[in-house]
Amino acid sequence: MAERYDLNQAAKGDGPVLGGASADLNFTLLSWSDGHTIGRHINDEVDVLMIVLGGRGEAMIGEERFDLAEGHAVLIPKGVEREIRSLSDGFRYLNVHTRRRLMPKGL
Repeated sequence: MAERYDLNQAAKGDGPVLGGASADLNFTLLSWSDGHTIGRHINDEVDVLMIVLGGRGEAMIGEERFDLAEGHAVLIPKGVEREIRSLSDGFRYLNVHTRRRLMPKGL
């Protein structure tokens, strides 16, 4: 069944503000205040398409720096170290990727 999401009306604030999933895909809308940083980390499981919807930020993907603003998108390969930093209030982006494997209960 199709679902509609209004990304412009999603709750404001810091962190994940909206998310959804289908049998094949996951998405998360994130919003950050100026100066917020998501520290260096590696996602070994899925490639991620990051689509910037507002504000300004930067991403370090491996050793490459990307300036980010509304309308920019970055395809982040799995297994590559990344860091995301907000350079303005209201830095908002949508992460889309294939659905992650569900972990068995008890792990």
